[in-house]
Amino acid sequence: MKSNLLHALDAGQLSLRLARADQRVDPALVIAQPTLLASIKLCISLGGFEADKQVYSALDIDASHWTRIHRGEAHFPVDKLTALMDLCGNESPLIWLTHSRGYDVTSLRKRESETERVLREVHEALEAERVKNRVLIEALHGKVNA
Repeated sequence: MKSNLLHALDAGQLSLRLARADQRVDPALVIAQPTLLASIKLCISLGGFEADKQVYSALDIDASHWTRIHRGEAHFPVDKLTALMDLCGNESPLIWLTHSRGYDVTSLRKRESETERVLREVHEALEAERVKNRVLIEALHGKVNA
């Protein structure tokens, strides 16, 4: 089975995928959705697309199948769920699935790479030094809090 990229290369074209910037979604809004399909529709809505065609074309889903999905007569292809979330810039379906399986959505966080961990630790250390510096400056100016 060829990958989409190889198929695009064979056709002489590279497919360019639109992707929205990552956005935070209020979990309460997602949890309020009654079904996975509703959370998928929310995901698309939050993505800010002007037309459904932008979504189903980018995901390589047939227009008639897309219509059946929206009517609830067909299922959204599970293997395209990650691409949908990347395309829309939010993870509403993931949040909905997590909650529906009984997990606490507020404790979810992405894994940190080694570089991201080091950067976070450096930022935390810098902030601690800024606090120390502020306290010392206030002490020099006689603004010490008792």
